[in-house]
Amino acid sequence: MRLAAGVIFVVLALVPLLWPLLGLVGQEPGEISGSLAVFASWRPWVLLARSLGLAGAVVGGALLLGTPMGILLARMDIAGRRALLFAHAFPMFLPPFLLALGWFYLLGRQGFLGGEMSAGLLFHPFGYVAILSLTFAPIVTSLVALGLWNLDPGLEEAARVVAGPFRVATGILLPAVGTSLALAAILVFALSFSELGVPMFLRLEVYPAAVFSRLGGIGYDPGEAFLLALPLVPVALTMVVLERRFFSRRPLEVLGMRNRSREPLPLGAWRGVLSGACWGLTTLSLLPIAALALKAGAGGGFSESVQWVGRSLFNSLFGAGLAATGIVAIGAVLGHGYARRLPGAASLDLVGVVAFLTPAVMLGIGLIALWNRPETQAIYGGVGIIVCGYVARYGIVGIRTMAVAVAQSPLSLEQSAAVFGAGFNRRFVSIVLPMHRHVLGAAWLLAMVFCLRDLETAVLYYPPGWEPLTVRIFTLEANGSEAVVAGLAIIHVATTACVLAVGALLLKRGRRP
Repeated sequence: MRLAAGVIFVVLALVPLLWPLLGLVGQEPGEISGSLAVFASWRPWVLLARSLGLAGAVVGGALLLGTPMGILLARMDIAGRRALLFAHAFPMFLPPFLLALGWFYLLGRQGFLGGEMSAGLLFHPFGYVAILSLTFAPIVTSLVALGLWNLDPGLEEAARVVAGPFRVATGILLPAVGTSLALAAILVFALSFSELGVPMFLRLEVYPAAVFSRLGGIGYDPGEAFLLALPLVPVALTMVVLERRFFSRRPLEVLGMRNRSREPLPLGAWRGVLSGACWGLTTLSLLPIAALALKAGAGGGFSESVQWVGRSLFNSLFGAGLAATGIVAIGAVLGHGYARRLPGAASLDLVGVVAFLTPAVMLGIGLIALWNRPETQAIYGGVGIIVCGYVARYGIVGIRTMAVAVAQSPLSLEQSAAVFGAGFNRRFVSIVLPMHRHVLGAAWLLAMVFCLRDLETAVLYYPPGWEPLTVRIFTLEANGSEAVVAGLAIIHVATTACVLAVGALLLKRGRRP
């Protein structure tokens, strides 16, 4: 079982990243040098520097917004903090492109609150950074909150005896979540650097979009796309090295949620002001969703979108559901191995990290090169290629979720079964899986939502008739009715909300004795 899961994951996640490199081995030195002549121009390097700078700015904005929100919602007596946390987190489960579309309907030249000045700021690097910072700030908030929920209560209680909430937050809580902030920064950088929909919609030239342009339309040239993607390799490796450095310093056992029942710190006279600020920021992040609903309602988009949605909603749910099942199946086995430090498990976890942190356009190029051949048309010509791409990119979600859960469970049960002759497969099926069924359900839900929100991976290679809803909206936006596009976007938002709500309800009911 472990060997099969490992082989499947390597084929899905690692081989596509290496396959185009193998194609260079068979070329003559003259051909390679001629192909690399594209880098003699200054333009690729300027685009790369611009993309790195924009991604860095998004990281700074997300940290600036998400860090205080995480501290306030996790440890302070903010009014309605539980509901606020869910509302604040919701936008990160949506494609950033949809939120950019909502901001356009709100602040564009013909928007509800827009004009020349607001449109100029929106279609500017400032608008790009602001949109993605608001979108990804909940990632920072969530990781900071998770780190604080696992903080030793003794440290905080000792500080509360001699200091007020502000000094406790800055002197104890903030330094304690340094590793969480580093991991959040890496994650936000990877997502913002891979983003295709927002910069293309805002007409900003970025490096991944330049590579994507070689994979679609009349400029289709996968060979040149791969060569253009080569500078992304050191970027990806740098993120992987940083992730390993910070994550390896945190034992898996401390990554759960064990101390959420502690009393929050009282803010006193500041409670009203800070609660208002938190609710204000959350309302700001939800404004584009309201703008989408208003645009769809004003132009009859809700009724017309039912005709335009076609198979795309089914494609999204079916493909994401299959992929989430595969992610959980592989992640359960590999995550268990990683938590128990079994041979080869750390290397497979590294494969998952590499596939996730590598810009999506590189993974897409590899998937095209590997599967686009007559022998594999059964996969490349249908939903199979969509599922393969999702499992490759988001497989780490299942691995890490299972690993954290297994690391916090006693090893003695598995050891006792082994003493009585139970092999690995029997122990895994009879003990590990039943013990962690709720965790597996949560991992499936998280993987499902990640796959539903995906645009930058699927848009590179989706086969005819199998485009997900995100791709349908992206391709229809240029020439379709604004009301219809907004209506389709609201369908996607509602679908995501329903998946989260139903999943959370089932998990909650399943935990009742």
